[in-house]
Amino acid sequence: MDYYKVLGVSSTATPEELKKSYRKMAMKYHPDRNQGDTEAENKFKSAAEAYEVLNNPEKRQMYDRFGVDGLKNMGHSGPGSTDDIFSSFGDIFGDLFGFSGGSSSRTRRQGPIQGSDLRYDLQISFMEAVHGISKEIEITKPDTCWTCEGSGLRPGHTPQTCSTCNGQGQVMRSQGFFRVATTCPQCRGTGEMITDPCSDCDGNGLVNKKKKVSLKIPAGVNTGARMRLQNEGQGGRKGGPPGDLYVILHVEPHEFFEREGENIYCKLPISMVKAALGCKIDVTTIHGSKNITIPKGIQAGETITLGSEGVPSLRGHGRGDMIIEVLVKTPTNLNKKKKELLKEFAALEKDGCDEKEEGFFQKLFH
Repeated sequence: MDYYKVLGVSSTATPEELKKSYRKMAMKYHPDRNQGDTEAENKFKSAAEAYEVLNNPEKRQMYDRFGVDGLKNMGHSGPGSTDDIFSSFGDIFGDLFGFSGGSSSRTRRQGPIQGSDLRYDLQISFMEAVHGISKEIEITKPDTCWTCEGSGLRPGHTPQTCSTCNGQGQVMRSQGFFRVATTCPQCRGTGEMITDPCSDCDGNGLVNKKKKVSLKIPAGVNTGARMRLQNEGQGGRKGGPPGDLYVILHVEPHEFFEREGENIYCKLPISMVKAALGCKIDVTTIHGSKNITIPKGIQAGETITLGSEGVPSLRGHGRGDMIIEVLVKTPTNLNKKKKELLKEFAALEKDGCDEKEEGFFQKLFH
């Protein structure tokens, strides 16, 4: 087995390059992320075996001179199982997956610390949600302090070993017959104490900064839609990457339109005369003005559907419909002439108000 080839590095790779390559492979092929995948498990074991050898100066020298056979005299037989791998590389897996491989001395968080994810609630108008829009927002967030590069230390100074846990990052507490390891309350698991804090961040490694962020909101979003902006969250510490920013959208209601899924609903009031005789009328849609035909004799509450005049689909499958509910307005404030005309109309329809008619329920049960 060519250990250098397994890790994808050259024979002159530095310890930092070895660790970086191994961390990448361990993250990719870890059994917890590839359950039931025998090939991934084998690659994981091979990478662990290669790193165990090449990260040890004596074993690496012997391997460079005599190959794998030369390591047998040093008692090397490879990790052999995932349990052995975890116990041999607890410090690396602690950084990658948040647990220790076995030894409590390896639980201290010395490596880079990724920043936390942040949330920003953004209110947009009804039409902005329908058609999409590009916006620029300004956020204030904890970002990496570049004076100390996120370490929290005054430049030129080094941290001191925590006296409470002796640099282990954990303290042992007795609970009955058991001894339980808990995170050190003094150093919060780092194993180190900052005695000379950075003057700009007071040892926190983070400072509040304002930043403008550009958003491209797609057409068709609705309240509750979530946009993820990578690396725009809280800054990392000790060289760690920043977190992500999640923008949660809230859509304002519209005074005329209502939305249900990708369909748009509205109410259209028309006069009794137009409802009876029918007409052509201009209506406003979310995409502009459109001339439609009102069929003669339309009744209050009936609907007219305009195909593809609704909200664009986020999946790119066309647009919804616009459903118009007709409201027939009864004329009010009638002058004498209008009253006479309506009475004539009522007489022609035999629908005069003075006629004695049987009630609806009387007719129903006759």
